[in-house]
Amino acid sequence: MDNLTHTLFAVTLARTPLGRAGRGATAALVLASNAPDIDIVATASGALNYLKWHRGPTHGPVGIVGLGVVTAGLVWAGQRVNRRWSDETPDASFGMLVAISIIGVLLHVLLDLPTSYGSRILSPFDWHWFAFDWVPIVDVYLLIILMAGLVFGHKSPEARRRNATIVLTLMAANYGVRAAAHHQALALLPRVFGPTLPQRCDAGAPPPAGLLESWPRSPAPARPASGTRCLVEVAALPSFGSPFSWRIVAQFSNAYELRDVDLLDARFRGAEDDADVPWRTTLRYPNVWTPSVATAAATRTGQVFLGFSRFPAARSVVDAQGITTVRVTDVRFVAGPGLIDQPVSRDTLFAARVRIGADGRVIEQSLGAR
Repeated sequence: MDNLTHTLFAVTLARTPLGRAGRGATAALVLASNAPDIDIVATASGALNYLKWHRGPTHGPVGIVGLGVVTAGLVWAGQRVNRRWSDETPDASFGMLVAISIIGVLLHVLLDLPTSYGSRILSPFDWHWFAFDWVPIVDVYLLIILMAGLVFGHKSPEARRRNATIVLTLMAANYGVRAAAHHQALALLPRVFGPTLPQRCDAGAPPPAGLLESWPRSPAPARPASGTRCLVEVAALPSFGSPFSWRIVAQFSNAYELRDVDLLDARFRGAEDDADVPWRTTLRYPNVWTPSVATAAATRTGQVFLGFSRFPAARSVVDAQGITTVRVTDVRFVAGPGLIDQPVSRDTLFAARVRIGADGRVIEQSLGAR
């Protein structure tokens, strides 16, 4: 989630009994609800370092407790400095500030978890990413709910508490609707891909539950013989607009195929012989792992990017001088047809490029460079 959402959510929580713990409770909630994103300081060492540490230990068990204690200490110290200007409201005790701050940090992590971006909630003990895929990184509906709750009914403490209850209820309903829509989008897989949908690569594996997703996957699914096409993985990713609009990402053994679906579209409820069946429209992105791609994947840039990327699509091109350019893009962040073949801006985190000389040596490696 974005920091505006985290901040508005913290202010809403301050209108619940958590905010009545004493002076400093609101400040602790606001600071703690944004504290895990302090990992942005990693950008001082470059974008690659940021990608390595983003939503890492600050979003894990150690970060939840550690940042909670540090936040409480900062607020408690601020109380000591500003005591001469304090009103009649008693200060929250240090122990209460610690408890409130840990709750604030924990709720930040829990708000990040339903996004399709994901979070490494077990780091530094386990560096896998986890996500529910229910909401985009910025949920406009959630922002509207939180803003409306703060704008209306703020004239009395009773009204503020009542509005906080209404906002939290609407937030839960928003997540419920999106979770149900996500489940429905995954259930449409056979209808969306029609006869073009192959069997799973690991035929003996159970179908994905479609709940909490995790990556990178280990061990990798069994691959078929060369020239055979099979289904590796599928996901339904939310859009920034309607909660009923989803992008289905299907990873096959040699490519990715994407479908944008609207759950309200009558085509998904029609007969199989409809002329305008959804599977006739395809966004296809090749994913060919040549020896050069394997070399690129072994570089520091490749390892960091592949540790982050959920759906890495690899392409390689050899120029007249024998230099091979390998580019790996995270398909989650591809906007539309053909984009994977276009140059990516230098400041993007969602593509990696490695240039390899004719002698097999790595010449250059970077994130998002042309």
